[in-house]
Formats: sequence, structure tokens, C-alpha cells
Amino acid sequence: MTEAEARPSNFIRQIIDKDLADGKHNSVHTRFPPEPNGYLHIGHAKSICLNFGIAQDYQGQCNLRFDDTNPEKEDIEYVDSIKSDVQWLGFEWSGDIHYSSNYFDQLHGYAIELINKGLAYVEELSAEQIREYRGTLVAPGKESPYRTRSIEENLALFEKMRAGGFKEGEACLRAKIDMSSSFMVMRDPVLYRVRFATHHQTGDKWCIYPMYDFTHCISDALEGITHSLCTLEFQDNRRLYDWVLENISIECQPHQYEFSRLNLENTVMSKRKLSQLVTENLVNGWDDPRMPTISGLRRRGFTPASVREFCKRIGVTKQENMIEYGSLESCIRDDLNENAARAMAVLDPVKVVIENFGDEQTLEVANHPNKPEMGTRQVPFTRELFIEADDFREEANKKYKRLVLGKEVRLRGAYVIKAERIEKDADGKITTIFCSYDDETLGKNPSDGRKVKGVIHWVSANKGIAAEVRLYDRLFTVANPAAADDFKACINPESLTVVQGVVEPSLIDASAEKGIQFERTGYFCIDSKDSSQQKLVFNRTVGLRDTWAKISN
Repeated sequence: MTEAEARPSNFIRQIIDKDLADGKHNSVHTRFPPEPNGYLHIGHAKSICLNFGIAQDYQGQCNLRFDDTNPEKEDIEYVDSIKSDVQWLGFEWSGDIHYSSNYFDQLHGYAIELINKGLAYVEELSAEQIREYRGTLVAPGKESPYRTRSIEENLALFEKMRAGGFKEGEACLRAKIDMSSSFMVMRDPVLYRVRFATHHQTGDKWCIYPMYDFTHCISDALEGITHSLCTLEFQDNRRLYDWVLENISIECQPHQYEFSRLNLENTVMSKRKLSQLVTENLVNGWDDPRMPTISGLRRRGFTPASVREFCKRIGVTKQENMIEYGSLESCIRDDLNENAARAMAVLDPVKVVIENFGDEQTLEVANHPNKPEMGTRQVPFTRELFIEADDFREEANKKYKRLVLGKEVRLRGAYVIKAERIEKDADGKITTIFCSYDDETLGKNPSDGRKVKGVIHWVSANKGIAAEVRLYDRLFTVANPAAADDFKACINPESLTVVQGVVEPSLIDASAEKGIQFERTGYFCIDSKDSSQQKLVFNRTVGLRDTWAKISN
């Protein structure tokens, strides 16, 4: 298979192939233009993989440009997080980072050009009046009484806006297009508004700021973008995109193409709703491992490769659809099954005492059952161990292949043990399981031919390390919380369960960037913020199997 054949095909790549074949473009130049008003989420990852992936595959360029035209909601914290997310996903932008604010002088000049052409005017209707005059989807709008001002008057008023002569909301600059257009976006859209806010890049130089629809197309043109890719909600805005470029003196005429946004079950993709979750302390910050943010997925233990694979699997189309959350989990499960080292951890411990065992031993255990190149680790085996409480029963049928009173089971990487007797506390809870072991069963079956089918994991009681384990689950109980009357009422009360477990000592040096499979339990990672060698904290990335699929079926 050639490199070209290995690329994921979609309608955008087909357009690019035709443009290159027809000589419309000699190279490909894309851009990723986030607004720095929050952290990026998995939907943005789809756009990142599309824009940067196309640039990579066609040996072109992809700019990282911050759409920073709304200083009240933007912050340098978000700028830094976005840069980090793009790099974590494995991409690098072309040249320097771009900001829409880099072009504020040019944008202001193009606004004056439109005024001079009689295509823009200063509006003094209130925001509410502008909405009333705009009309509805079935009724045309009506023209503002300020629409017929002279060019000279509009130039003077626009300069007054720039000089701070109007309060916020008192005046704005509107394009003069068509108040009867069937497309609302073409009914004299606002191009500039007054905002007395300090900008994170330009400081207090400006008190007027351009709107997104005016800024975006001009920024694309100034940067020489060949294919401007955005989601379907901007489909109607393409008419304004083209109108602006056609009516100003600018050479480059990029074209906008729209694709469907990512909708993922059991979560929300609205920045406003995600911000609510953070500000109302319903989650623990933008990087809470339950959040669909890239930083949240990273902290939960998702790998860049798994996120890229997910974006590849869901594809790029024009059809809106809802992707099952299990599809995302499947990608990280496949990745970690192949690449995560194994270790043992007990999350609900009950003590086992091997009465006929003598001195401590150190066992050599493989880090991966199918990858000898991943090496081995040293695991202490002692007279007192911990096993999972639900790995023992006093009585059980033949289907139960764990430890049963009077029967045998194999300890992972160690010996066969037999449960001889138990002790309980005053409430009847089992506190200790007393066992014997067969000292000839290390790495081999019993010599007399008896069959031992079950295998359970364990941790040394006196050598194991206490750890906090955070069991994360889906944040919402319903597939489409955004459609609910109150999306917050759909939050899963069991989206986070914290337990105190015991882990094998090799995990004291675990890396936050490398996932681990806790044998028979799931995939986990060290928490990058709260864990230390003095107090280990692990986050569950995903279970070994999709238990939600069983529930829904």
C-alpha cells in the first residue's frame, strides 16, 4: 500500500486532489483557528487532526491562529493550553503562531474601505432594536433609519467609535447588504462593536473590536489559506465570508468548506456548558478527567495516538450524527492493550495469610504477556497478601473460578493456594482468609495432575503501597444531555468513585504519561496533578470491557 492509499479519504481531500490536479492551487495551506475562551475538547481534536493532517499528507502548511476578537472572554491561560494540546496531539504549526489581533490595523483599514464604497454604515439602534429590525426566518427585515447616512458622516462616526466617543452598545458598524435576504447572516451584519476591555495581545490600543465573520475571512486571505475548513453551523456564513472578500481590495480569495461537527454521546460539546460545569464546581476544573477536554482526556490517561485514531475512525462527512462514547473508549482500550505494561493492584482488599509459607521471596513477573521486549519486574511475595474481596467466596458453583473455601486458585505469576479457613469480625465481615500453598507450583501446574482453573491477582500486604484510586465513568447518564431541559440534572452521580487500594511497589515510579493495566481490573494512569511518591493517586482510564454496552442492551 502506498502512502497516498493509506490516507483516509473524504470529500475534502477529494476537493484538494482536484484543485491540485486542475492547477487551481500549487500547494495546500490550512489553518486551525480556535478562540482562546476555554479549553479545547475532543471536537476540536477532530478539527486539529483534519487541518494539520491534511497539511502533513500534502506536504503543505497549517497555521495555528487564535481568533482573539472578544477580549472579555479570552485569557492567556487558554492560549497556552491550546498550544499545549496541539503539540500533545503530535502536531506542529507552520512558522510563528498567528493571532487575528495581528491584523487589527488591516481589518480597520478594510472597514474604512467598505464605508468609502458605501457598503458599511455606523448604526445607533440598540441591540434589541437591531434584532427587531432584522426580521424572522419567514419575514424580511426592515432597513435601519441610520442606513442612509453619507459616507463622510459614517467615516466621522466610525472614527468617533475608535476614539472611545461612544459607550458600549451605543454604536456599531454594520455591513450594508440586503435586509430582505433569505439568509439572516446577510441582513446587514455587525462588523465592529465597542468594547472597553484590555486585550491579552494588544493591551488597551483598541476599544473597537471586529466580529468573527469579518475577521475570519480576511485573516484567511492575509495568510494565504487555500482551504478554510469549518463545521456545518458556519455554512450560511460562507455567503458573508465571500461577500467581504469580494468587496475589499485583497488578492487572495480562499474558499470555505464545511464538515459535520463531532457529537459524542454522554457528554456536552458546548463551551458554554463546559464552562458552566467548571464555574459551578460540578467538576474539578477544565482538566477534570471526566471532561471531554483534551487536557481532561490526557489526565485520564488517553494517549495522543488513541485520540488521533478515534478522529480517523469517525471520518469527515457533511452528515450530522451522534458517535457512541464506546467508540472513543475502544480506541484507547486497543492502544493500551497493546502498549501498556501490566501491574497488580487490589482496590477492595481482604487479607490472605499463607500459613505454611516461610521467608519473603522476590518473583520475576513479565510486564506484558505478549511482549517479552517490555521486560520483567520484581514483585515481592510474602506470607501475608491482599486479594480482592470479591475474589473469595465461602461457597460457589462451578462457574466461579476464583478462591473458594476448601478449594484452590492460582495467584498471578506465583503459586497455587488453597483456602483453609476464615476469620470474621463482629459484623460477620471476612477479615482474614487463611491459606496453604503448594511450593512446587511456581510457574507450573501441580505435579499430581490436578486442575486449577482460576487465576487472581494479589499484592504483598507489608510491601504493597497504599494508593488512592479514582474510578471515573461517563459524566452524564443520558446519551444526549444537551437536549435535556437541564443538562446538569443528567450528571451521573457515579461518574467518580474514590477507593483506597494497595498497589505493587513497582508502581512508585509510574509515569503520568504511560498507561498501566491493573491486571483483571482496567487501565489506569498516575494522576498528573495530585499524585506524589508520598501519596499515589491513580485514575481509571477505561475498563477492560465496555460495561455500558451491556447496560444499554
